[in-house]
Amino acid sequence: MIDDTTRGLLSGWAGIDAAPGSLAGVVVVDVTRVVAGPYCSMILADLGATVIKVENPDDPDYTRTFPPLLPGTDGEPLSGFFAQFNRNKLGVTLNLKSPGAAEVLDRLVRQADVLVENFRPGTMERLGHGYDRLREVNPRLVYAALSGYGQTGPYRLRPAYDNSAQATGGLWSMNGEAGRPPTRVGTIIGDLAASLYGVVGILAALRHAEQTGEGQLVDISQQDSVLTLTENAVVSYTAEGIVPEPLGNEHPFVRPYELFPCKDGFVFFGGYTDKFWRISCETFGSAGDWEDHPDLHAMATRFDADVYRDKVRPLVLEWFAGRTKAELEALAGDLVPLSAVKDIGEVVDDPQIAARGMIVETEYPGHGSLRTFGSPVKLHRTPPQTSGAAPARGEHTDRVLADLLGFAPDDVAGLRAEGAI
Repeated sequence: MIDDTTRGLLSGWAGIDAAPGSLAGVVVVDVTRVVAGPYCSMILADLGATVIKVENPDDPDYTRTFPPLLPGTDGEPLSGFFAQFNRNKLGVTLNLKSPGAAEVLDRLVRQADVLVENFRPGTMERLGHGYDRLREVNPRLVYAALSGYGQTGPYRLRPAYDNSAQATGGLWSMNGEAGRPPTRVGTIIGDLAASLYGVVGILAALRHAEQTGEGQLVDISQQDSVLTLTENAVVSYTAEGIVPEPLGNEHPFVRPYELFPCKDGFVFFGGYTDKFWRISCETFGSAGDWEDHPDLHAMATRFDADVYRDKVRPLVLEWFAGRTKAELEALAGDLVPLSAVKDIGEVVDDPQIAARGMIVETEYPGHGSLRTFGSPVKLHRTPPQTSGAAPARGEHTDRVLADLLGFAPDDVAGLRAEGAI
């Protein structure tokens, strides 16, 4: 771990709030790109780690060109996509293929506690920077490798994207409308899940390293990560031979628990327990909706597909048809699980989101301000710092090499001349 003086210096370069976080003093070398990897290291940076993002000077993270793009006074736009997943990081350029790269990376690794990469398995080994070599440089290094299929198994060398994981992890086959072709989940859930599991693995490995001085490989597969998001699908198959199929907005057996139309949109309603069903009848309908339907009082009866289709769902549709989302939430949002289905504009302006600090604003000189999502991790003593900017390409290269790694000015100039940085 770096000392307090060096950590404060690095934080100052990056424009990061110097308030100590839970991971203050932890140094992370980030050689990732796109989302699976950058998001993982961004979470660590929010929690106080010093994250050094390493990019090829000639082939940087190509999400720097992804929309939305904020125009800049210097003529170079800023990618909101890149900024959102790379805040709070220091930016260094290093061509891992160049002859001089090994010495630079080795010095970084000696200072580091964690290295995160998301190349296809074998890539770092071919570059001469695989885990087996780097653990000789730093035996306590936690080396996190995020990939489509993991470091082992017959698929390990296959190229993969998020959709690959959704397809092979089972999630895609379950999603969509009943009787229609499967539909991908509407976000990069494989990338995001792998990043989150990456953080969990890194934190566990860091604890072990701090106790024993021994680092280890953290091997995260997008396919594995997606599989764990399939709820009861695995046990339904292994216990009963049932292969889940798309059900649209319905749950496999819990009812009512789905999307319902209302006057100006849709709401989610999950009043399936006996308690919530009675409250719903008394709140939305007349007294007769409860008293006149004793056959619907038992949860097991409401779960029956035919009873639900013929009696329960029509009753709920009648309750909601003449009311708006806001009216329904005001009437019953505090009583039963009922939530308006909000578009992202409504979410950004949502008072609960505001109260939780989930939209944060960061100033980018020459580009203006950018609002991005905050951190869902709420810590009382060491809250995440979420307002730091993403680095410009190679913004901190010279300072990191000189002040953190001890390279002389002539050495830095030589590395630049050979294209290493």
